Formats: sequence, C-alpha cells, structure tokens
Amino acid sequence: MSVPFAATALDGLDDFETWSAECLLPAVGSSVATARSLVRRELTGQGCAAFLDDCQLIVSELVTNAVRHAGTAFALRLRGTTEWVYGEVYDTGGMPPRPRDPRPESTDGRGLMIVAALAASWGYAPGVCGGKIVWFVLGDS
Repeated sequence: MSVPFAATALDGLDDFETWSAECLLPAVGSSVATARSLVRRELTGQGCAAFLDDCQLIVSELVTNAVRHAGTAFALRLRGTTEWVYGEVYDTGGMPPRPRDPRPESTDGRGLMIVAALAASWGYAPGVCGGKIVWFVLGDS
C-alpha cells in the first residue's frame, strides 16, 4: 500500500533535510505496541528523543482509533528533522475523526483531545484512493 503524505500538512517542509519511516500494520491490538516500538527506534536513531514521549502517546491514540474504528490494515508514516516530527496514520475507514466530549467517569473518548493537547498541529485529509489520513506535527516546522 503506497500512501502519499497529506500534502496540506507538509506544505513548505520539503526545504529541510529529513528522514522518514513507514510501516503497514494489521488492525489488531498488538499493532499499538509495534507502532510505539517503531516510533522509539526511529526517533532515538534520528536524534529526535526530545519528541519521543509525546510522539509515542499520539501514535498510540491514532493507531488505537484506526484499529477500533476502521478495522482494516493501516499505514503509519513518520518524517522529521531534529527540529520537528510529522506523523500520519492512514486507514481505509471513511469516517473522519471526531473529537468527543467524554464525561469525567468515562474510560475512553479522550484520544483526540490528547493529540490536540500535545501536537503543535494536527488534522485529517481524505486519502487519494479513499479512507483518511490523520496527521500531526510536533516541534517547530
């Protein structure tokens, strides 16, 4: 599955020397841990450890949403420099992400609130061949 980066999120970022990583994962619960491992390996190896905790948490939330709501294989892509990290999760689900307003006693429904609180920017775009791309940026892009 070849999925382009969300063009709107990457406008103007091509002027930087960047690294990138991607993987295709099945819609199973263990994919959340696999995605976090990819984030840890790539960010540590690229000198981006300052973004590690926030990036792992954001990716965990977005991957969990892909597993729960799309229920199909999904792609995780990362790109960055030592100044910023861009990430996206592509899934074939047709519904856009929808932030919720959970009650204090709720045990779920806070994922996109967490993403919004940690990311410098985030959003979603329709996929070229259907589905959607949910993206985020950490740092100064």
